[in-house]
Amino acid sequence: MPLNIPNALTWARIAMIPLFVGVFYLPDAWVSPAQKNFFGTAVFVLAAVTDWFDGYLARVLRQTSAFGAFLDPVADKLMVAAALILLVQLARVDAIIAVIIIGREITISALREWMARVGESASVAVAYIGKLKTAAQMTAIPLLLYNAPLSSIDVRFVGSILIYVAAALTLWSMGYYLRRAMPRLARHMDR
Repeated sequence: MPLNIPNALTWARIAMIPLFVGVFYLPDAWVSPAQKNFFGTAVFVLAAVTDWFDGYLARVLRQTSAFGAFLDPVADKLMVAAALILLVQLARVDAIIAVIIIGREITISALREWMARVGESASVAVAYIGKLKTAAQMTAIPLLLYNAPLSSIDVRFVGSILIYVAAALTLWSMGYYLRRAMPRLARHMDR
């Protein structure tokens, strides 16, 4: 495992998960619910920024590695899953939305792993629809975590709309990847 700046940032993102979740479990006597929302949102946004930054640094510093390529999406999925489960517990996201998004991540990760093993990983490379899903999801989650009006914007309402959009795009992108993989899956299942 090469320890370089991008991988260190990815490990830091994983280490932020207990901090992120833990903020919401602090007693109200120590931290008000509004402060929990603010600090939890800040940690999530910091993690999202490090996600972009570690990829950027890996390319600029030419410190890409197979381990980094494996760990980066794992860190992303862990953070998103933790946030969605927390939002379900806080009654800000319906459980079915969390199941759709987390289930898709597990399914597509497994599909990509299998396709890579049979030498067909290019057919399930990240597509534009997946990027749209990620953008909607990564905008919705901080809004739902923050959960308070921002100027005249009803943050929770906007976040709720975006998380439903993200769930729809999640299903669409899963269908897209499965359709792309189906001929290869069928070919390898006959062997």
